[in-house]
Amino acid sequence: MDVTQPLKDVLYRLYEARLLAGIRRRPVPSHLGLIQDGHRRYARQAGLSNLEGYRLGADKAREVLTWCAELKVPMVSLWWLSTENLSRESADVAAVLRVIDEKVTEWLQDGLARRLRLRIRPIGKLDLLPASTLEVLERAAALTREHDGILLNVGVGYGGRQEIVDAIAGYLTDHFNRGSTPEDILRDLTPDTVEKYLYTQDCPDPDLIIRTSGEVRLSGFMLWQSAYSEFYFCDAYWPAFRKVDFMRAIRSYQDRNRRFGK
Repeated sequence: MDVTQPLKDVLYRLYEARLLAGIRRRPVPSHLGLIQDGHRRYARQAGLSNLEGYRLGADKAREVLTWCAELKVPMVSLWWLSTENLSRESADVAAVLRVIDEKVTEWLQDGLARRLRLRIRPIGKLDLLPASTLEVLERAAALTREHDGILLNVGVGYGGRQEIVDAIAGYLTDHFNRGSTPEDILRDLTPDTVEKYLYTQDCPDPDLIIRTSGEVRLSGFMLWQSAYSEFYFCDAYWPAFRKVDFMRAIRSYQDRNRRFGK
């Protein structure tokens, strides 16, 4: 038995409390993006199946949302499944979709969505999803539409490039339907106009994007919206992401001088 473990636990809790106290004295992100990476690698190291890794990752997402609520972060974008992920082996995709169905339903049934006042909004190429998953997500959106807590963008079948393509397509379709001239279309095409057609539409751009697993890239997450976002890359795999890792990311964001390209 490690007799030093109780002391380590006490010191860890004291450090965590000190971090939290410092964070609460300063502004937190208004919009937090989360790239949940490392489920399969975590599962492989732990001797678990991919399905078990995805379930642990979903439980971690639940935990992180409670941390966000504790800090009063008003908006979170959670990337659960990319358009590229949909091309993986069918068994692996089925495992992810099964977990999404299970956990979103669980959040509704066990009171998490109500307790945190989550307003769940699915974003992505939703027509690529199975009818069962789409039904779960649409039901979650309908049941939480009036909630006034965290606005949770759930990226399922989401890809940043596809989002931009869909935004331009939506813009052009509206103009074609109005009978606009090519001159009108070009004149009205501005960054502000394109933003109105993004999946995130009325959301401010993410202030901070956190990616786990040690990968140092966005992999297509919110390509348009992240132009002036701050990034934080954490070595921990998503299922092993700790509250102290989360708070260090927030503290790092608070320590930065954001210039927005100026």
